[in-house]
Amino acid sequence: MSESPSRLAWRVTEPLHALAYLVPEASEVYAGLGLDPMAGYFAARGAAFGEAGPALVAATFYNFNPAMVARALPAAWQVVTPDRMVAARLEIADGALTRALGAETCASREVAEAAELARAAALDAATMPHGRPLFAAHTELPWPDAPHLRLFHAQTLLREFRGDGHIAALVEAGISGLESIVLHVATGAIDGRFLKITRGWSADQWAAATEGLRSRGLMAGDELSEEGRRLRESLEAATDRLAEPAYRMLGEPGCLRLAELTRPLSRTVVKAGMLNPASLTDAASERQHAA
Repeated sequence: MSESPSRLAWRVTEPLHALAYLVPEASEVYAGLGLDPMAGYFAARGAAFGEAGPALVAATFYNFNPAMVARALPAAWQVVTPDRMVAARLEIADGALTRALGAETCASREVAEAAELARAAALDAATMPHGRPLFAAHTELPWPDAPHLRLFHAQTLLREFRGDGHIAALVEAGISGLESIVLHVATGAIDGRFLKITRGWSADQWAAATEGLRSRGLMAGDELSEEGRRLRESLEAATDRLAEPAYRMLGEPGCLRLAELTRPLSRTVVKAGMLNPASLTDAASERQHAA
């Protein structure tokens, strides 16, 4: 099956958003604010809600252990404000994108055009916030002025629109947050250590979820069964279908143009190692051992 233009636009542009949670700049900025990397992550991404408590963040982030979230929130709000964390995330993105792409590229006509395409899609998606709480909260944040930060913010909105739809698909399929990442690891497409550490689940909890998925016929050993592969494919298809309305106003030409503009930027980011989760994994591992 060929990739749809809307999925292509999201996939090719996503590294320009995802880097904000993985680059060294993130840990450095959070430390300067008195937060460890995971507390900084929960506060930065959850700041769109205001002083959100752990229940709301765990529910909308979905696959993190609620106990892990509760260690970070609401304690983070004793040392920072939501507005400061919104600004912190932009500060991280600014530093990382400028370091990877260079100031000249960040201010280029190509980045400005990509930003306007992504912004147009995000603004149209903002007319469809129903049932998408994390996305809806982000629609109320101010738009940055700089082209590379407008592109980052637009992709953040589009990613949260997609993410809320993905959670809806998981809930409908009866897959919990922990089960969703166990299945993801079972595909072989992602490092299990990264998810085990950063999501905060114990070895016993992970093993119990794995056994439950085996008993449902979704896993065979540590790999997906045929039924599990079909489920994963159906979940991805449902997520694509639910995300597509955000890109509808661009049409196929707009989606393809957005992908054309952002592909070289994302490739540069990936080649620079900015999606390497090692620093976040190591920091989270140290915190777990200390706890």
